[in-house]
Amino acid sequence: MASVFVDTNVLVYAFDGADPDKQAVARSVLKGSDVLVLSTQVLLEFFVVVTRKLDPPVPADLARAAVTEFSKLQVVSADASLVQRAVEASITHHLSVWDAMIIEAASVAGCATVLTEDLAAGSTIRDVHIVDPFTA
Repeated sequence: MASVFVDTNVLVYAFDGADPDKQAVARSVLKGSDVLVLSTQVLLEFFVVVTRKLDPPVPADLARAAVTEFSKLQVVSADASLVQRAVEASITHHLSVWDAMIIEAASVAGCATVLTEDLAAGSTIRDVHIVDPFTA
């Protein structure tokens, strides 16, 4: 089974009860955790969003425990090489540098698919296909 890269918003929706439909989809995605790939960027963004931007926020101890569990998946580390690739992709594909980091991390991990609602679903960037799991 092919590995799939998961963007921050999917992890966040799994913890956000404000939209039960998206929460159910996100939790379903995470049940396939043996083939999921994340990045250090995704882990950090997840912690910030769930502890500071959700209403009510997730307690820091629970968010930390979630980061620990998510860290058991394959995690792509952000290093200088990945940053340079992301900067190039940002310029070439007119992406935010953060979205470019997601694409490049997925590419480095050999993922053919990124699950996100932040990029144009159905598009392909650097041989990585974008899928919005909430509309698929």
